[in-house]
Amino acid sequence: MGMFSLSAMLVAALIAIAIMSLFGDNALFMSGLLQGAWLTVQITLLGSLLAVIMATTAALFRLYGAPPLRWLAVTYVEFFRGTSALVQLFWLFFVLPLFGISMDPFSVGVLGLGLNIGAYGAEVVRGAVQGVHRGQWEATTALNMTRWQALKRIILPQAFVAMIPPWGNLFIELLKSTALVSLITMSDLTFRAKTINDTTMQTIPIFTLALLTYLVMSLTITIGMRWLERASLRGMVRGRGR
Repeated sequence: MGMFSLSAMLVAALIAIAIMSLFGDNALFMSGLLQGAWLTVQITLLGSLLAVIMATTAALFRLYGAPPLRWLAVTYVEFFRGTSALVQLFWLFFVLPLFGISMDPFSVGVLGLGLNIGAYGAEVVRGAVQGVHRGQWEATTALNMTRWQALKRIILPQAFVAMIPPWGNLFIELLKSTALVSLITMSDLTFRAKTINDTTMQTIPIFTLALLTYLVMSLTITIGMRWLERASLRGMVRGRGR
């Protein structure tokens, strides 16, 4: 789907939310939902940042680290990919305090989802780095670059472009996974929708507004990542033309 279609869908979703908010108590419902949506956005942004850091670190450890670091990276990736994100959140929230380590629900949400998505992202980073043509490595060797210099200046910038589309999918997956934090007492968008529905029993408008709000956030991520991909490709073309 092109940028125009995505933008049109985003505008249509915003218009639908605005129109629905004009009827009955929907404006009050939307006010509560927006408070939950703001918390969802915060968890998504911070969780995404943690995921990128963990994914890059794990991928580089797995590719170029010493054997203990490689083992650590493989263990991290396989553990978080092979277990349920919900159980991971429960373990961090309910089990860690038994060992004397307590965190507030917001920190648990960011840490749990960031680590989970980071494990999937590690494979994205590893695949993108390995996908860079071998000739690029040979060129850096001819220029007498260290491995870190080669990664920083040549390899990672090229791999970055290939990472953008799959990372966009992972960020959206993280956004949707934030609904799980409602089960550890956090008033995110899903929690707010359920609470308002339990009080008012206005099921159709409440969950429709929640659905459209998630769609708006998801489309915003998709459009942002598409723009970043195009900007990166233009930058590479200009760089090669110099």
